[in-house]
Amino acid sequence: MIVDLNGKAVYAYTAGKRFDPARPTAVFLHGAEHDHSVWALQSRYFAYHGFNLLAVDLPGHGRSAGPAATSVGELADWVAALCEAVGVASAFVAGHSMGSLVALDFAGRYPDRVARLALLATAVPMTVSDALLDAALNRESEAIDLVNRWSHSTIAAKPSCPGPGFWLHGMNQRLMEHVAARGEAQLFHTDFAACHAYADGLVRAGQVRCPVRLIVGAKDMMTPPRAARALADALAAAGVEVDTVVLDSGHALMTEQPDGTLDALIEFTRPLLEGKPQV
Repeated sequence: MIVDLNGKAVYAYTAGKRFDPARPTAVFLHGAEHDHSVWALQSRYFAYHGFNLLAVDLPGHGRSAGPAATSVGELADWVAALCEAVGVASAFVAGHSMGSLVALDFAGRYPDRVARLALLATAVPMTVSDALLDAALNRESEAIDLVNRWSHSTIAAKPSCPGPGFWLHGMNQRLMEHVAARGEAQLFHTDFAACHAYADGLVRAGQVRCPVRLIVGAKDMMTPPRAARALADALAAAGVEVDTVVLDSGHALMTEQPDGTLDALIEFTRPLLEGKPQV
């Protein structure tokens, strides 16, 4: 689906399903130098099991027009504008890596618009090393190679996603290269700089008013589980219902543990489907 947002084209994958106001809505937000396709298994399941689906390409990524946003707050406001444009008053929101910061900020800024919140491979703060920022700015292909290697804890998940015989490293490498080729110059650095500069995470956590699930990878080298502890504590201190699911995975949760990730999301969102049509 293409949505016109202030004269800019926004792409949201809906799995071919028509929007139905009677159904709850799920919004999926990808990470740096990626697009909606990282949610391939999870988003399609939601679309066919009771939810309206908006798996978006963030500005300047994939099929969404640029320029890319330069801050997490700007992206959170963009998500709010997109939801308003398509008539979504409240949604389940899931974000991975950079997308988790966007989802968190959106839930804090607009607490009445988020029914449940899932943050995958998250960290607050989400600092990026000077070496990686420099590589992303000046040697993007090197940065892609580094992040691709650091994102996976195994050569191929069992079963690999989307099916046996697929090479997870190769798939992710080509996806990032594709997003870079379609996007503006130094897109990876723009994304990383936004993550690195984001300092409002714990403040936004105190403004969240919906249940939250953190889904982390035990072998994640990019955002290790310990990096989410301060966020979990801040949410709990604000009286938010929060829990953490740990999967045997690296940073690329949705492909290394596709079924485990999906199970964690399904179980968490089941209350939103009570009494709702599932067609």
